[in-house]
Amino acid sequence: MSLVTQESAPGELEAAIARQVRTYRLAAGLSVADMAARVGVSKAMLSKIENAQTSCSLTTLGRLAAGLEVPVTALFRGVDSEREAVYVPAGSGARIVRRGSRVGHHYELLGALRGPHKRMEAVLVTLTESSEVFPLFQHPGTELLFMLEGVVVYGHGDARYTLHPGDALQFDGEGAHGPDELVELPVRFLSVTAYGDHALD
Repeated sequence: MSLVTQESAPGELEAAIARQVRTYRLAAGLSVADMAARVGVSKAMLSKIENAQTSCSLTTLGRLAAGLEVPVTALFRGVDSEREAVYVPAGSGARIVRRGSRVGHHYELLGALRGPHKRMEAVLVTLTESSEVFPLFQHPGTELLFMLEGVVVYGHGDARYTLHPGDALQFDGEGAHGPDELVELPVRFLSVTAYGDHALD
């Protein structure tokens, strides 16, 4: 599993603004001269902005956004202070131990993204002939199951859902949930859990 983090390089903000201003101007069918007149800047200044040769003041950014009839935030698209990606080649996810592991449930971690406003975890779950139905789970966050193979009756609260390949089930993780009946083995499903800001590690 490989975690890749990128930070904004010097000049990246200016480059992003340049790309967005040019893209929106061309989409609006405006020439550099037309756009400069609409915004109230010189052609030379607009040219510098579109070539990432200058940093815009907040006032100029506001004028550009108004002239292009887009939100100011649209001019910053493509720029983040931190961007993460988790790459997991097939079969190389870390095996993790959970309550169901001792009864034949196999959990392969496909990656987890964490940050001040996001946290997501993806796990490939495999149940085989040696697996047993296990007491239900409860955890913070929202969980999405996507069936890949086999048939399982999955419980959430008082409800029961028979899941076949291609079926999806999304639910509140704090409600008791888990496999209720293993109908056709092996069973494989992808479990993706999105946690709130205050989820515990």
